[in-house]
Amino acid sequence: MEIVLVVAAAIVAAIAAAVGTYLYLQRAARSRLRATGDEVRRLLEEAEARQREILLEAKDAALKLREELEQEYQQRRQQVERLERRLQAKEEQLDRRLENLEKRERKIQAQEKEIEERLQDVARLEQERQAELQRVAQLSLEEARQLVIQQAIEEAREILNRQVRELEQQVREEAHQRARMILATAIQRIASEYVAEATVTVVPLPSDDMKGRIIGREGRNIRALEQATGVDLIVDDTPEAVTLSSFDPVRREIARRALLKLIQDGRIHPARIEEVVEKTRQEVEQIIWEEGERAALEAGVQGLHPDLIRLLGRLRFRTSYGQNVLQHSIEVALIAGALAAELGADVNVAKTAGLLHDIGKAVDHEVEGPHALIGADIARRLGRSAKIVHAIAAHHGEEEPRTVEAFIVAAADAISGARPGARREMLEAYIKRLEALESVATSFPGVQKAYAIQAGREVRILVKPDQIDDYGALRLARDVVKKIQDTLDYPGQIKVTVIRETRAIDYAR
Repeated sequence: MEIVLVVAAAIVAAIAAAVGTYLYLQRAARSRLRATGDEVRRLLEEAEARQREILLEAKDAALKLREELEQEYQQRRQQVERLERRLQAKEEQLDRRLENLEKRERKIQAQEKEIEERLQDVARLEQERQAELQRVAQLSLEEARQLVIQQAIEEAREILNRQVRELEQQVREEAHQRARMILATAIQRIASEYVAEATVTVVPLPSDDMKGRIIGREGRNIRALEQATGVDLIVDDTPEAVTLSSFDPVRREIARRALLKLIQDGRIHPARIEEVVEKTRQEVEQIIWEEGERAALEAGVQGLHPDLIRLLGRLRFRTSYGQNVLQHSIEVALIAGALAAELGADVNVAKTAGLLHDIGKAVDHEVEGPHALIGADIARRLGRSAKIVHAIAAHHGEEEPRTVEAFIVAAADAISGARPGARREMLEAYIKRLEALESVATSFPGVQKAYAIQAGREVRILVKPDQIDDYGALRLARDVVKKIQDTLDYPGQIKVTVIRETRAIDYAR
């Protein structure tokens, strides 16, 4: 029984606990439902507020867009109005032009009618004139026509000659101006310093006693020195000096240096002479190579054959009219390169040909022929191009120049040699050259006087106006230039000016 009571009590307790739990959960659920309803109402209120804000923003955007569209519409409308006004103004302008054209057309038609009437009058007068001429001159119509044609031909020829002279003068002036500009630009870009040199052939001695030591016993020293160097030693009455004579400038330089070393050392005998000459020859060969490389580097020419470099170095000891040939070659290369750059020619060809144009002078005492052709043959054998070879051969006229570079090298050679102070001559040769120039000029008929001026770089010729006309003066200038080129040797270039004038003289008494 007690067990039944205990079980019943436990069941009652369990039921009471279950009922309490149910009531608790019911209250919690109701509380949660109330909270959820509040949250839902809050969210709905926020959604409605957000919807109202979005509607307000949309209305504002629509108003703003409407205002912008209205402004754009007003701008487009104003632009259309401006275009309409411009079109209206253009139409008015075209109407005025059309009216003016119609007036001018009516005026031109009136003028054409007047011209036609005048042409008819002219034709009538021409017929009357021909009839009168035929009556007065007693010529037929065909003869009169031939006479008029002949007169017209002569007048046309005179007008044509005058126009040809004017055109020729204009072209010559423009060409001279352009040439002067190009030459001035090229020379200014070079601006090379230059000092004229001459190969020293006189060796100074400390005293006249040294002459006996140089000659040696029975002349053995002088014979040994001449045999070792290939140079003639002239020991004469010149005080404290010995003269060296040889056509080879390199040998002469070797002899000069060796003799100076022997004089300074004091030991002069055949064995010592041979030793010193051999050492000096090696030194000079080294100087030749260094001078050749320096010249190629200074001129900006690369890829030269070693033999060409050695021949260039030999020009260091060669002079022409007192001008050092190597320095002259460098200057010609620089001027030719600048001229080629100005004219759009091949700069490398012009520079190389300018540097090598006198290469033949290094061996012209050993090979027969003009140095230009000798140099061209050397350049050809050592692999230079045909353009370079032709420019070398043509720089003194041995060949007719056929390329722009050949003309450039010839011009650069003339510029370098014609600069004031670049070359010098003996007084006798200078006077003879001036006399020869004047003699060539006066050898032509119709020449009254001729004067060589500008140190022989210009010849002015006065002609007799009754024997030589304007065209004859042009022909005379060309003939004098050709004869000077064919008969005279001269450095640089010579300008020939022919002057023809007519003087009318009368006296008031």
